[in-house]
Amino acid sequence: MNTHTQTTDFTPVDQDLYAAAFRLLDPDPEPEPAAPVAPAALTAPVQAPLIAVQPVRLTGPVEKTLTDALNFLDTHGWTRYSLINTEGARCSIGALRAAAGSRNAAYCDAGNLLLDEARRQHGKKWEAIPAWNDCHTGAEVRSVWEAAIRRAHDMNI
Repeated sequence: MNTHTQTTDFTPVDQDLYAAAFRLLDPDPEPEPAAPVAPAALTAPVQAPLIAVQPVRLTGPVEKTLTDALNFLDTHGWTRYSLINTEGARCSIGALRAAAGSRNAAYCDAGNLLLDEARRQHGKKWEAIPAWNDCHTGAEVRSVWEAAIRRAHDMNI
């Protein structure tokens, strides 16, 4: 089977950048020794300040599937005209399948959201992800992926 593959200009994730960010958040995990306390301070009651804590927002299964699939494309490469090429690069639907692990609800919802975003950016004529994937450049495909991830995040799904 002859398939035409084309590489893209996907930017890989910089793992050193993430490590540096975490070091900035917690540069010195060792506690500093406590300063000596004056005897008068021991008897005075101290009221702790109230701190507003933001609720933790969990990543939804659709957002996670889309993010994992885009990370897969960044790591293994993107291709057209085949689900997976000989070098291991995948098309958009192949990346979704790899990220989801099975055709579960998150896979279906992520695919529907990705296709909806493709239609928003490239016209209503697209009926399936593979056809849309094969007719666009890597930059155009990446733009749709990123927008779909933002929408899943905003929708908290």
